[in-house]
Amino acid sequence: MTDTELRRSPFFSRHLAAGAKMFSFAGWEMPVQYTGIIEEHNAVRTSAGLFDVSHIGNLIIRGNGAKEFLRRMLTNNIDLAVPGKGIYAHILKDDGTIIDDTIVYNLGADGFLLAPNASTKDTVLSWLNKNVNGDAEIIDVSSKVACLAIQGPKAVEIAQRTTGADVSGMKRFGVVAASIGSKDQGFLPDILECGKGNGTICMFARTGYTGEDGFEIYVGWEAAGTLWDSLVAAGGNELTLAGFGCRDTLRLEKGMLLSGTDFDGRQTSLQTGPPWVIKWDHGFVGKEAMEAQKDKGEYDVLVPLVTDGKNIPRHGYTISKNGKNVGFVTSGTLSPILKKGIALGYVPLSMSSVGTELEIDVRGRPAAAAVVKLPFV
Repeated sequence: MTDTELRRSPFFSRHLAAGAKMFSFAGWEMPVQYTGIIEEHNAVRTSAGLFDVSHIGNLIIRGNGAKEFLRRMLTNNIDLAVPGKGIYAHILKDDGTIIDDTIVYNLGADGFLLAPNASTKDTVLSWLNKNVNGDAEIIDVSSKVACLAIQGPKAVEIAQRTTGADVSGMKRFGVVAASIGSKDQGFLPDILECGKGNGTICMFARTGYTGEDGFEIYVGWEAAGTLWDSLVAAGGNELTLAGFGCRDTLRLEKGMLLSGTDFDGRQTSLQTGPPWVIKWDHGFVGKEAMEAQKDKGEYDVLVPLVTDGKNIPRHGYTISKNGKNVGFVTSGTLSPILKKGIALGYVPLSMSSVGTELEIDVRGRPAAAAVVKLPFV
């Protein structure tokens, strides 16, 4: 593959066979939609959708010093991720600005899987290697691991049909190894290999980027087709193939951040939230800078905003108060569920309270907007 060629997941031929419209995203050729963004969005909210998320990075952090290293590198406290559990966290520079947001799973046996965004994976890997101590090892397995996300009210039921292991009993952010086609459960790091046990060993993580219940299921690259075919067969007409278009509208309805859009290297975790992503009870890179920012109290914060359905906010639109520009929209769309404009945008801390009335410049005209509480839906 040359520097200009797009990467393709092991599901690429299946996307084409299903009629997907492909597009370029973070160096990958991925499906933006199959039948339509709204139809796919509503299917995830009411039944279940299947997403190819193999573009997400996969970094194994292991060794005796792995936990201490991650405690120092993450805003959230890795101590909360007992074996078989994951946490959401930010990775910061020394000045407190966000490099990336990520989920980190504790695989047991001093091993962790860190899942950075595709566009920032190389930056994250470089930063971790720069800061790692001698007792922890970082291994990039992104080219060995594929991932499918099944999301929606019927997602757990469908996923359970593919394995004899009890995945439906998992808690939110739980993670377990389970075999497609048998009751084998195995050891979590077996996701790096295919063909383990009587079926295909996968890593089921009860996480996702839609706000709905479901799983992100990791599998060895060579066994990826088995996982896809099993889920599609188990889902039948209850399962809809879904692309990145509705993935974006779904995550925005729940107020989830998009790397490179809702934060772009200039903001700290104090500014983006959510508040629980920062655990002040441990030392981490960027903590002192954010403490100083917090004490000063003069910074912009990301807030959720709602307009009416005729005024759809978009990325880059200006936010104003009484005719004065005070901020800008980072993410915006028409909510398929609410039939209203929804947005995330930065405004001064003093204007961030729920109920604050603002305006958004929509195609040259001010549209009334109000700060609301997340999630939108």
